[in-house]
Amino acid sequence: MALENKLGLTSSAELAREEERISKKKALELFENGILDTLEAGKFSALKAIHKYLFEDIYDFAGELRTVNISKGSFRFAPLMYLEAALENIDKMPQSTFDEIVEKYVEMNIAHPFREGNGRSTRIWLDQIFKRELKKVVDWSKVDKDDYLLAMERSPIKDIEIKHILSAALTDDVNSREVYMKGIDNSYYYEGYTTFKTEEL
Repeated sequence: MALENKLGLTSSAELAREEERISKKKALELFENGILDTLEAGKFSALKAIHKYLFEDIYDFAGELRTVNISKGSFRFAPLMYLEAALENIDKMPQSTFDEIVEKYVEMNIAHPFREGNGRSTRIWLDQIFKRELKKVVDWSKVDKDDYLLAMERSPIKDIEIKHILSAALTDDVNSREVYMKGIDNSYYYEGYTTFKTEEL
C-alpha cells in the first residue's frame, strides 16, 4: 500500500520512483537558487522548509510534523507526545564542532519529525550546518551505503561509527553540485517504516 499522495499512485514501488525523481529535481532547485543559504542552519525551521520544498508536490503533509508513531525494525522513533519537546531541545544543541554537529544530526534522526522523507531532508540539513560552521560538506560518494545505514541504526546508543564514517568523507568542495546531489540518493534512505500506533496531534 502506497502512502496517500497527490500523484494518485497506489503502487509503493511506483511512488518511490516518482518521489525520488521529483525530490531530486526540487533538491537541485534548492541548491542552485541559493534557498539553502537563506535558512538558519541547525534549526528545525530550516529542516521543515527543506522538507516542504522537496515533497510539496507529492504529499499534503510536506513540512508538517507526523501525526503517527513510526518505527524501523525494533527501533521506535521519538513518540508523538515528546516530539515537539525533542525538536525544541535539538534547536538548542550546540553545533560549533564536528562532534557537536553529528550529535545534533543523530538526535534529529531519532526525532524523525516527518511521516516520510526524513533521510533526504536531514542529510541536506546536516550539510547546511557543516557548510555554515566548518566550511565543509559530506562527499556522499565516499560513504558506503551499508556502513552508513548500520551506523545510523546504532547511533542512538553509540555514535562513534557514524562520526568516523562522516569525518572520513568531509570535503571543502562546498559548492559542488555533484557532491551535494549524491546526498539525495534514495539508496541512503531508511526504507520500511512501520506505523505502530496512529494518534492525531
